[in-house]
Amino acid sequence: MSYPHTRKNRIRAASALLTATAAAFALASVGAPATAAEAESWVVASGLDNPRQLSIGPGGSVYVAEAGTGGDGPCLPSPEDPAASVCLGDTGAVTEIRHGVQTRVVTGLPSLAGADGSAATGPSAVSVRGNNIAVLMGLGGNLETRAQLGAEGAELGTMLTGRIGQDLSVAVDVSAYEQAHNPDGGHIDSNPNGFTDVNSKRWTIADAGANAVVTMGGNQPDATVAVLPPAMGVPPWGGDPIPAESVPTNVVQGPDGAYYVSELLGFPFPVGESRIWRVVPGEEPTVYATGLSNVTSLAWQHRTLYAVQITDGSFLDETQPPIGSLRKVIPGSEQHPAVLSGLFAPYGVAIHGTTAYVSTGAILPGAGEVHAVSLR
Repeated sequence: MSYPHTRKNRIRAASALLTATAAAFALASVGAPATAAEAESWVVASGLDNPRQLSIGPGGSVYVAEAGTGGDGPCLPSPEDPAASVCLGDTGAVTEIRHGVQTRVVTGLPSLAGADGSAATGPSAVSVRGNNIAVLMGLGGNLETRAQLGAEGAELGTMLTGRIGQDLSVAVDVSAYEQAHNPDGGHIDSNPNGFTDVNSKRWTIADAGANAVVTMGGNQPDATVAVLPPAMGVPPWGGDPIPAESVPTNVVQGPDGAYYVSELLGFPFPVGESRIWRVVPGEEPTVYATGLSNVTSLAWQHRTLYAVQITDGSFLDETQPPIGSLRKVIPGSEQHPAVLSGLFAPYGVAIHGTTAYVSTGAILPGAGEVHAVSLR
């Protein structure tokens, strides 16, 4: 399946390419055996619905955003298959993993997915401070898209906040910022995908649809932190390279205080061309690392950065399953060793102490897991 390179390439579009082979390989969702140079992992949560970004909360608890499985509607034409529909439901959730026990601590959030519940759009990232929680909601469209979903879909494209166990409310509207400002000057499209806390009421957000990183909330004006430029990739029909949109997927703060941003790259999804950007507000973004593919998440352990590749191969190769890895990022190198490979559609990573947690099965309902691996 191809995706028009003239439109902004959303995370959902990439996920749809993966699901073309996902069903055939769903039983292979456990990772391949680690090589002698890699560590072994163990599963700390299972049965998750399209799990995405992870974070560490109080006491080392792990939180994972579940994009859900959609529902009975309202429905929209699928952006990847005009003959199919994606329908809204209240199946988005957040799961907590505490002392080896997994519990859905937030439920009933908007989720948009096809009839089989795969490749959902919904909760994409989460942060917990004390009993306060912030949940970033994906959209994959614009305000017109959202309006067609009615009141039930009004929280898509926003940041929800509140206390665990109580109803959440909209704190900032990321998609409305894209509509009003359109930082990259292209097709208006918003899909908030990852964020880092500035403080309890302000966040720096990677908007995958907007190709931008924005800071929103609190008592300061909302602002664009960075617009990320495209890379070049050869289309499947050959010929000259064409621009592949950046599609920023996550943003974390480094030990130097700068922001570090991962990118997936849009159509034609060139392998080995994804970059990690170093962003200082008020300055032009600079490239921190190159030579990566389809990066969806980042996490620091002290001064070492780790990255997740949702697939190590091409999204356009429908003969292969979406098998990805956790990588140790080596600045100045185009080679980044695998800490853990053979993972089925991994997505998010969070680190607590010497343990990294990685969400897998990110494009399937009920097949998602969280793996833990000891970092050496």
